[in-house]
Amino acid sequence: MTLLRLKSATPPGREHSMAVPEAVAGMLREIEAGGAARALAYARDLDGWQGDPVLSETEIAAASARVDPQVQADLRFAHGNIRRFAEAQRATLTDMDIEMAPGFRAGQRSIPVAAAGCYAPGGRFSHVASALMTVTTARAAGVGHVIACSPPRGAQGLADEMVFAMRLAGADRILCMGGVQAMASLAFGFFGLPRVDVLAGPGNAWVAEAKRQLFGRVGIDMVAGPTDSLIIADDSAAAATVAWDMVGQMEHGADSPVWLVTDDRGLAEAVIGMIPALIKTLPAANAASAHAAWDRMAEVTLCDTREEMALLADRYAPEHLHVQARDLDWWLARLTAYGSLFLGAETTVAFGDKAAGPNHVLPTSGAARYTGGLSVFKFLKTVTWQRSTAQAARPVAEATARISRLEGMEAHARTADIRLTPPA
Repeated sequence: MTLLRLKSATPPGREHSMAVPEAVAGMLREIEAGGAARALAYARDLDGWQGDPVLSETEIAAASARVDPQVQADLRFAHGNIRRFAEAQRATLTDMDIEMAPGFRAGQRSIPVAAAGCYAPGGRFSHVASALMTVTTARAAGVGHVIACSPPRGAQGLADEMVFAMRLAGADRILCMGGVQAMASLAFGFFGLPRVDVLAGPGNAWVAEAKRQLFGRVGIDMVAGPTDSLIIADDSAAAATVAWDMVGQMEHGADSPVWLVTDDRGLAEAVIGMIPALIKTLPAANAASAHAAWDRMAEVTLCDTREEMALLADRYAPEHLHVQARDLDWWLARLTAYGSLFLGAETTVAFGDKAAGPNHVLPTSGAARYTGGLSVFKFLKTVTWQRSTAQAARPVAEATARISRLEGMEAHARTADIRLTPPA
């Protein structure tokens, strides 16, 4: 593969640190031992929220009523798209029943988990879209009880728009809490909430580590890192569109990689020349994040052929993969490693992040090589069953007995033998 790096990433050195894992482990031990009171103490200290941790129906109704009608309409639009996509996903997984041999049947069922906890980040941005993505998907999967949670904005609590989005998406209860204490409260069933079976949704490093350490006792969607995006562009792409799409993802933060892969040097150089000026037009905080990401994490690579571009994209396995090139059907069939794929200049990653329908909770840091993003399947258990007549069971029992003895498992063999000569 012939590659020319026109701009290289220079990420700061990352020394392996156990500070966060060790701190999270300590917090989880304390909260499990101290119960809801310890979780609430952490919330008071770290979240700055002195009110009740679980919002009342009166509080939810009042917050929802304060939301601007246009914001309500926009969130309803996004929710409708997310719900329809998730429901269509659910319809692709059906129960199955097959006759393995005359009289011997086997099958599968897809059973929703009983309860799910859905986290929406707060921090610098109040991610109402994450509330829609997680709660709506759990509901479409058929989860019996869905709890939404997000960190409060200090003494102000949750933003009205966040509360509206959570209830619109179908949350049964809303927990005003963030970080490790929220993950623990959901996993252990504090504040009158049921213990959840699955934790889902993006969060900061503390949330991600808490999910990782709780995995096993509960299911999780994934452990996600900083968001990343890759654009493939040929000479049919508009440099300004490509440049803005890169800046749009750099806005996430200084640790968010953004990559451009192209076979057109002129396009690459035009994009490199535009980006610093575009960043300067952003609000100060957004510009600071984008500027740091451009300096440290952005790469622009020149390839000879579209096959080289596809190979490089598969190697990076980005969270978001955007193709702005000719012959979109070829790219759709060829590309194999990405969290979500955006085909053509008429789409943009921001559509997927906010309102288009497919989920925005996606694998990062190359995890798209082996997993997809959040879907209804994360909230479903695909289980199997079998039943048989005595006659149909005989050949299965005979083979089972022989294989068991081959492995040295005599008790297994005898459970098969007894099906051949049932006791009187």
